[in-house]
Amino acid sequence: MDAMDAMDAMGQVLRQMDLDFVGRAQHKITAVDLLGNPDAVLLDVRTLPEVETLPLAFVHHLQTIHVPLHELPDLFQQIPRQCIVGIFCPHAVRAAVAYTFLRSNGYDQVRVLDGGYAALAEEARPGKVLAKMNQQGV
Repeated sequence: MDAMDAMDAMGQVLRQMDLDFVGRAQHKITAVDLLGNPDAVLLDVRTLPEVETLPLAFVHHLQTIHVPLHELPDLFQQIPRQCIVGIFCPHAVRAAVAYTFLRSNGYDQVRVLDGGYAALAEEARPGKVLAKMNQQGV
C-alpha cells in the first residue's frame, strides 16, 4: 500500500467514527466477552518492559499475542484476520491507535479492550479461572 492508499484507508476508518459509532462503543469489547470467546485473540500492544513487569497469558481462555505498538507496522501480519482481536494497553490510548491502524489495513474484527488492567484482573480471579477450566473439561 502506498502513502496515498494508506491515507485514503485511514480516512475511510475515521469517517465511520461518528457519534453513533462512538456512542454505541462499536470499537470496544469487554473482558468478559473477549475472554469468553475461545476463538478470540488478545493483542497486547504494551512495550516489552511493561510485559516483562506484568505478563498476560490467559492460557485457559485464549491466545495472547504481544506486538508493541511501535512494531505494529512491521509485524501486523502476525495477527489473524478471521477472529475477534481484543487490543489491550493499560489506558486504551495505544489500543485505540492500534485499532485505527489495523482497521485501515483491512482488519474488520478488531476491538479495544474496555477496562484496562482492572477488567482483566477481575477475569483472572480464582473462581472465574476455575469455572473456565471446568467449562473446558480441564
